Amino acid sequence: MTLDEFRKAEAPPAKLSAPLLALWWDARGDWHRAHEATQAGEDADSAWVHAYLHRKEGDLANAGYWYRRAGKPAARGSLDQEWAAIAGTLLGG
Repeated sequence: MTLDEFRKAEAPPAKLSAPLLALWWDARGDWHRAHEATQAGEDADSAWVHAYLHRKEGDLANAGYWYRRAGKPAARGSLDQEWAAIAGTLLGG
């Protein structure tokens, strides 16, 4: 699945990982469902999305914690750029 197909999907694509499901919900403006989805995972990818979501929320201290758990540097670009970078990586692109 391409990033564009993922972004435009009207329903969550089948068999999404927890972090991708979180990004799908976030793209639809549902931060709370996105946060619930990412909390279901305990891997580095889930931590990365969790960091992004807390950065989006404006909770930079909490975001910093999750970036460290993910082993990723704190993002500095726009939220849209970060979303696309994470989704593209997790989709394998």
